[in-house]
Amino acid sequence: MAAKPYPTRERLVTIIAVAICRADRKRWRMSSHAPYPAKGRFFIARHGETVFNAAARLQGDALHTPLTRAGFVQVETMGKKLRAYLGTAPDIELHVSSAGRAQQTLAIITEHLGLDWHDGHGDDRLKEIGMGSYGGKYYAHVEAEHGEIVDREAMLLRPAPDGENYMQIAGRLKDWLGSLEDNAADRLVIMHGISSRVLRGILCGLPGNPVYGAPIAGSLTQGSVVCIENGAEQVIIEGQGGQRA
Repeated sequence: MAAKPYPTRERLVTIIAVAICRADRKRWRMSSHAPYPAKGRFFIARHGETVFNAAARLQGDALHTPLTRAGFVQVETMGKKLRAYLGTAPDIELHVSSAGRAQQTLAIITEHLGLDWHDGHGDDRLKEIGMGSYGGKYYAHVEAEHGEIVDREAMLLRPAPDGENYMQIAGRLKDWLGSLEDNAADRLVIMHGISSRVLRGILCGLPGNPVYGAPIAGSLTQGSVVCIENGAEQVIIEGQGGQRA
């Protein structure tokens, strides 16, 4: 009898990733889904449109994908509306993903608010979903080789075999929340489409997504800002960007 061929490296990575995701989902579903016990208000914003967004390329956790002209317009609008909502020089903590597009977004918003960009706390844990070997590639090229990578119903990216899954995103975001000072400070958080939806889901105590396990809030257009307080979310700025995530 001929010996069965060993699975390929890519197949082994996929098997392991699926097993980890299933185990993580089981642990999360066994836990409480009450809103995260955070004090103060969280103002959570997506960065403006980038050159990768406009070109339909997967950027994931790529560090440097600059804003487009449309992205600058979106961020200018966010800055003006946040100033109208919060006033000039508000007493608010600044938190931002370490990715350049989020840092660029914060720089413009702080000018409108009369705050200092240098006071922002950059953190890798606020980055976008890691897309592994898919990162940087055009959606069309990846889909031609691997099939659909966008869950159209949920408006979510399907994790790459060697990328990050939603339970892993939730884990690093819960770790970030746990590192914050235990005070009632207001916090402005500039991050990304997918990762912000997981953070919003955690803060609002949403149940785990039936497919991806982690709590995931609804999609928002680029340029949107929500305020979450005591587990309740309010969209205070509805963005005009065409990209939803």
